[in-house]
Amino acid sequence: MEVIPAVDLKGGRCVRLKQGRMEDETVFSSDPVAMARQWRDLGAARLHVVDLDGAVQGRPANAGVIESICAALDIPVQLGGGVRDAAGLSATLALGVDRVILGTLAARQPALVLEMAREHPGRVVVGIDAREGKVAVAGWTETSATDYLDLARRFDQPGVAALVFTDIARDGMHSGVNLDSTERLCRAVSRPVIAAGGVHNLDDIRRLKTLTPLGLAGCITGRAIYEGSLDLAQALALAAQP
Repeated sequence: MEVIPAVDLKGGRCVRLKQGRMEDETVFSSDPVAMARQWRDLGAARLHVVDLDGAVQGRPANAGVIESICAALDIPVQLGGGVRDAAGLSATLALGVDRVILGTLAARQPALVLEMAREHPGRVVVGIDAREGKVAVAGWTETSATDYLDLARRFDQPGVAALVFTDIARDGMHSGVNLDSTERLCRAVSRPVIAAGGVHNLDDIRRLKTLTPLGLAGCITGRAIYEGSLDLAQALALAAQP
């Protein structure tokens, strides 16, 4: 199971939000590239980057910083936030990004996202962001009537690299992972699943590891490693154990 550190970008800085609220931010670094290197140097094999401004604005907003992060690292970078069409996907991949996470576009135009996944096999990840089981879009500012499992099943297709599942209520809250919802998703699809939202300490890593036989491929952690409740090196070592 991969443990993937997150670098969330807002105004060119590395921040963390609580439950996705743009006004509820904590700034952790004014140098996201240095922060990305720090996580790489601790052993991370992949980095998760979120363009928070892009997610709300509906277009990439931190392209320069993202390109600098990709150029500075020798590990793959996956990016979410602001990619809403095929041109945006191509432009983002051109920055050096390994995989692009599509959430809002997946909810609104699933056929287009499946076509993009076929054209770029292994490069498209679908983001399933849920608030009380319903899919949220547009930087989590809107909640739809779509059940998260129904949307996930739509993308259980070859070409889709993985599904990233975020429980919004847990995100940035140190409240622990939503193991039940994550397990239901793993059982519903055959695509690899990456869990996000609520990872707080090593106990959460242990709990998530029990889902690896069901297809859980990794988890994303942000606030916990920035504030110290989770030691990234220890988490990586635990996740690597059989």
